[in-house]
This record gives sequence, C-alpha cells and structure tokens, in this order.
Amino acid sequence: MTKIKTKYAVSRVQEPLLASQDIYEQLDRPQTGFVLFYCSVVYPLDALASAMNTLFINIELAGCTTAGELTSESYEQHSIVATWFSPDFFAISTELINSIETFDLISAQTKVNQLIEKCSDKALTPIENNTFLLTLIDGLSTKEEQFLSILNSAANGIPHFGGSAGDDINLAYTHVYHQGQFYQQAAITIMVNTLCQFEVFNCDHIKSSIEKLVVTQADAQSRTVYELNSEPAALEYARFLGLDIDDLNPKVFSLHPLAVKIGENYYIRSIQKVNKHDFSLTFCCAIDTGIVLSAVEMNDIIESLSAKLAKLEQKLKKPELVLACDCFLRRLEIEQKNLIEEIKALQQEYRIFGFNTYGEHINGMHLNQTFTGVYISGELNE
Repeated sequence: MTKIKTKYAVSRVQEPLLASQDIYEQLDRPQTGFVLFYCSVVYPLDALASAMNTLFINIELAGCTTAGELTSESYEQHSIVATWFSPDFFAISTELINSIETFDLISAQTKVNQLIEKCSDKALTPIENNTFLLTLIDGLSTKEEQFLSILNSAANGIPHFGGSAGDDINLAYTHVYHQGQFYQQAAITIMVNTLCQFEVFNCDHIKSSIEKLVVTQADAQSRTVYELNSEPAALEYARFLGLDIDDLNPKVFSLHPLAVKIGENYYIRSIQKVNKHDFSLTFCCAIDTGIVLSAVEMNDIIESLSAKLAKLEQKLKKPELVLACDCFLRRLEIEQKNLIEEIKALQQEYRIFGFNTYGEHINGMHLNQTFTGVYISGELNE
C-alpha cells in the first residue's frame, strides 16, 4: 500500500473554532507530522490561534496571514488553507525570530544550527542535498532585505524561498504564526528535510524595459519615493500612464509595474500605495535615491508559469505538491485579465498550495510580483 505523503484542507467557515475543527477533520485528525497553514485576517486571530493549538496537540504548526489563499483547486479568499506533511517523508523543524529588528549573523547561525539539529534528530535522511528552507515574514515590517540577507549567509547554500504575510490588501496588520500565537515584526524559518526529490524556483513574466524613471528623492527606511525625475512621484507615474492620480490603485500597479535592473535581469519594485498628502509612493521592496526604475512590458503571466512548471515536471516527474508564495499583484493581474480558469488548470495539474504575498523570497533576495516556490516530486531520492 502506498503511503500518503501530504494532505491538504480548506475551510471557508468564518467562526474560528469551527473552521479549525473543519481543517482538523479534513486532514484526518493528524497525531504526528507537521501542518503549514495560511489564513485570511477576517478571522479573530487570537481565537483562531487558540483553537488551532487546542486541536493540533502533538503537531508542530506554522503559518501566516495572507492577501489571498491558493489551493490545488482554485484561488480562495477569506479562508484557511492547510497542508499536513507525513513524518515518514518529511522531517520538519521551525524556529521563531520574534524580533526582525535585532536579528544578526550570530542569531542566524544559531537558528540554522538549531533547525539542522532538530531535523537530524529525526534521522530521516542526510541534511545535505535533501533540505530546503521556507521563510514567512511580517509583510509590513520593511525589514525583509536585511533579514533575508543575514539568513542566507548563515544557511550555507541550503536553497530557500518564502513569502511576506499579507492582510487582504488592507495594509494595516500582518502576522506570522508559530506554535499557538500570532506575531508581528517577526519571522518564521521552517527547515524541510525530505526523502522526496525537489527544486526551489522562482518565476516572473517581465519582457522588456519601456521607459526609465529616476528616483530623485526617497526615504529608504520607509520605502517611500517622494520624487521621480525631480517631479512628485505619484504625479510623474500617473503622467507616464496617462492617468489621473485618483485612478492609481493596486489594480493599476499590477498591470504597470516598475523594475530595477541588476546585472542582466530586471526585478520588480512593486508600488504598495499612493500617499495623497504629498503625492509620494510607498513601495513593497527596497528603494533609495539614485535608483533607476524602468517601466516594463510584461509577457503572458500564465504561459511563463506553465513553461516553468513543465520544465520542472520534465526533470522531477509528477509533483506531490508545489508550495507557492505568489504576489497578490499577480493575482490582481490574473483577475483583471479574466484568466482565472487558466490559472485554476495549472493549480489542479501541479497541486499548487500556498498564499498571495506582500513580497517573495528566493535565496536571500526579496522580490515583488514574482512566484516563488518549491516543486516537490512524487518520486523519492534514490
């Protein structure tokens, strides 16, 4: 009899205890293993944390709040999604970093060592070549770059991806969850040691540069740009698009992104919001005076992801699961272009599970408008 490697659940019940019970039942009342979950902020988080912790007594739990949820069936909103990982195939350990502000290289090395030790104690398979990291970070902390760079230095080559927590695009409060409690200004690092073949990857759909906009005044700490091309930033961005400033919103940002060129590649620096009191723009990612931003033309969003997943399938065969951190702006683009059925087909074919993020992580970098994840094969390492 083939052993089950993973199970997933989704609950649209709005009452925290009933929703938690729903998830627990769908996962067949697990008594061992690990559960990763993502939830909307429509839930009272303290009540949800208590309910989840009460039900999953012997199960290690980690997760975060979202800007939307993903399952292998469809996009979700105002729900809880969860995946259970069998201890027969996955040795998983977690560490809470309860203050991103004070996180340094010594702390990072200590945390990585603790993660390795806990995974090694489960004696599943050697750490080297069989392990990846998943990071979940408070999406409004503005400290992702600093945290990820430090963690990557300590990870010593262990591949890693992740996402920044959302809050249904309210841009107010984002949380990560660890062992019975939701936290702000914090991060969770999850180490996954597995018998399954896998590959960590990222995918965007940038095609080419259209026009350059120079950041002539900015505050790096708050990721606020006051001037583009020596003009009020929001007015200059609206001018370029031929729009009124009142027309600027996340849907517009998703279709007309700005990117920075590093080497030969472009990386999107997504706009988070317009500050109408001074016509500045707040960004989701690192920004500073002197940076040259390029307005970029985009390729087909479905085709780019489909090609990436097909390439991974050719290499790793059929997926057990694709764990995904997918930018909320990509979701807005897909919804505006009426591509829901197309993305749903990919989610079903590749068993995609995850959440819509305020930022994506890949091997020490913080990105925007990107799909980062891990393709976990149904095939085991030889």
